[in-house]
Amino acid sequence: MKNLSIILFTTFLFTVSSFHCFSQNTPSSFLKGNFVDDYGIKYTINDTLWVQHPNIKYHIIKWNVAEQYVIAKNGSGHRSDENKYTRIDFMKFEGMQPWIWGFCLTAYQAKNEQEAAQTAAADRKNPKKGCNGFPFSRMKLVD
Repeated sequence: MKNLSIILFTTFLFTVSSFHCFSQNTPSSFLKGNFVDDYGIKYTINDTLWVQHPNIKYHIIKWNVAEQYVIAKNGSGHRSDENKYTRIDFMKFEGMQPWIWGFCLTAYQAKNEQEAAQTAAADRKNPKKGCNGFPFSRMKLVD
């Protein structure tokens, strides 16, 4: 009986910790797909890559869904910032259709993943000026 309790408890802990990691590192479905922002720029976003068309790539290292940000390594298309790190803060919008959500490049020249993650978050209470004095870029889904 004692062994069964230990097995059940261990299974429970594994399940809870796996769910926690999964929820932290998997983007919500509204963040994935093909989008256009309110400046007319097109994007394709999936679990591991954020592409700002035509050729700017962010290789996603970490999704922190609970705190609403992404950490990525800058890829091709970043002339002076290639191989540096970016923090992208995001927020979902309510009642702003067709704009579903918005993002802010909070940091885009960090030396490493930790520096990007430690950058102060964008001000989601003020999406019109909360992105380093600028508005969040609004995103709408396209086919």
